[in-house]
Amino acid sequence: MKTISSITLLALTLVTGLNADPIPENLRQNGWFIGAQAYTFKEFSAFEAIAKTKEAGGNVIEFFPGQILKPGSKDKVHHTMSEAAMNELKAECTRLGVHAVNYGVVAAANPEDVRAIMSFAKKMGLYSVCSESTEQIAAWEANAKEFDIKVAFHEHGGSMSKPGYKVWNPLYILGVVESRDTRVGACADLGHWCTSNLKPIECLRILKGRIISVHLKDKEKFGPSAVVVAGKGVVDVAACLEELKNQKFDGHLSIEHENDWMDSVPQVRANVDFVKANPK
Repeated sequence: MKTISSITLLALTLVTGLNADPIPENLRQNGWFIGAQAYTFKEFSAFEAIAKTKEAGGNVIEFFPGQILKPGSKDKVHHTMSEAAMNELKAECTRLGVHAVNYGVVAAANPEDVRAIMSFAKKMGLYSVCSESTEQIAAWEANAKEFDIKVAFHEHGGSMSKPGYKVWNPLYILGVVESRDTRVGACADLGHWCTSNLKPIECLRILKGRIISVHLKDKEKFGPSAVVVAGKGVVDVAACLEELKNQKFDGHLSIEHENDWMDSVPQVRANVDFVKANPK
């Protein structure tokens, strides 16, 4: 028989679970949440990145720290931005119907940085944040629980020849997160895994159940190489999408086309269309 205290605890647990800011269901496109990493449009302002994401067919966006807020503005997107600037950013997302889901890749040097980032994410109503600062795992986990916001550890290209940089290796990321709260996991950057001469499909399988978000891009070849549209390079994007479906992944796909910087909307649109052609 349940005691009053256990029933109360269960109720509080259920209420806590409702406090998160999940990605709205009405934003699914053929089952996926698809949009862009604003870094794709780094040569433009955040306001322009929102518009370009919409033009390319996306309806969610992942912001990054340091982007100019809008043309002619001195404000930048950052977890230390003013409330007024933050409200402008949120209002522009609302106006264009593009939902902010993530912020990163952002560094945290100490627990205070982690808390500032997560407080910003909560005010923005974000689904997750993205960082490579695994050394702050205890703070990330504590804040993920408190704010009920997911934390995704990202990877750039790396190798065993440079042991100081570890997050490129999915086995390292797994070791960091596997004993932690499930709100702490990985951002799967398909292209950067190729830069590290890893097969993205195998990396996804290593991190099964811990993938929070995806940076979707294809690469011309393994190792350092140019970014190309999905299906034109060495990343088996279709197989990766199928693996994500099998894992019941329910986060967002951020198209990150790190090429054609001044005119990348057509390439981002082609990536969005590729994802939609592989329905969930």
